[in-house]
Amino acid sequence: MSTPTARHLQLLSLLQTRREWPGALLAERLQVSHRTVRRDVDGLRAMGYNIHATMGPEGGYRLDAGARLPPLLFDDDQVIALALALQTATATGADVGESAARALATVRQLMPSHLRHRLDALPAAATSAGDPTDLASPDVLSAIADAIHHRQILRFDHPRHPGSAGSSETRSAAGSIEISPPRRVEPHHLLTARQRWYLVAWDLDRHDWRIFRADRVSPRVPTGPEFTRRALPTGDAASFVGARFKGSTGSDTWPCRGKVILDLPARAVAPFAGDGTVEELGSACCSLEIGSWSWIGMAASLNRFDCAVDVVFPADLADAFRMLAARNTTTADTWYGRRSE
Repeated sequence: MSTPTARHLQLLSLLQTRREWPGALLAERLQVSHRTVRRDVDGLRAMGYNIHATMGPEGGYRLDAGARLPPLLFDDDQVIALALALQTATATGADVGESAARALATVRQLMPSHLRHRLDALPAAATSAGDPTDLASPDVLSAIADAIHHRQILRFDHPRHPGSAGSSETRSAAGSIEISPPRRVEPHHLLTARQRWYLVAWDLDRHDWRIFRADRVSPRVPTGPEFTRRALPTGDAASFVGARFKGSTGSDTWPCRGKVILDLPARAVAPFAGDGTVEELGSACCSLEIGSWSWIGMAASLNRFDCAVDVVFPADLADAFRMLAARNTTTADTWYGRRSE
């Protein structure tokens, strides 16, 4: 016969999986009498669980929200998911870092050893939040993290083109299928940026640092031999990824910075300035200093404000506006030329 504690845990696990359980079905699943089910339900209520009972021949039980948080029951995957969410809580943009750290310490202390080892193999860092996108498989994250933790060379398939599947198959000019060799890297770090998981690694075939989206990685087994970890070009993985996103090979700063005056009030510009600096110059104009990966990119982004733009500095930005103007004129002339034919 099972012990009351074991039955309580099993009963709680069942109640968490569906809205309402008929009493007869619970008795059958637990292999006990209806009277024992009622007694175990009373025991859970005494622990703080709000269990609602319905009367009648088809009466049953439903786990409802309570007035206070009772002890919780999670399976292994739920525990890892909860710990990962706490570990990357700052990526949501909310100021919950300290609270999340304390909650993670509490959860980790209660974990069985095999789950602690699994969690410790996921040294996640988080950068800024962004739009939700493709999700990386927990199995893939665990495989990558394990290779990082043991400093083993990771082999994986990675699609050449965004949006393609995770295989390395390509077609030759003759139409035959060619299998690309797997990527071989020294994995350095896993981190989240803009709500995606990324692998930072030294590519052994390209002899350079690379950043891979984890949701496009298909690890191969077994892993390769151990390696000695290299130092990143920047101090930490988060700043390294941030710099690459900005088109910089050095520090986490934009390679191009410029300043303009816009014929718009500051309140109309500030919500769209990103990490730029807006300064009010009057009721109808303001200055904006921003960064970009290129001068053409900066000029194009400033055109979205749909107003007069006066370049303060540098001359490279003014040249970019001139180049864009010439390209746009050519585009318009070509279109109207086709229409007149």
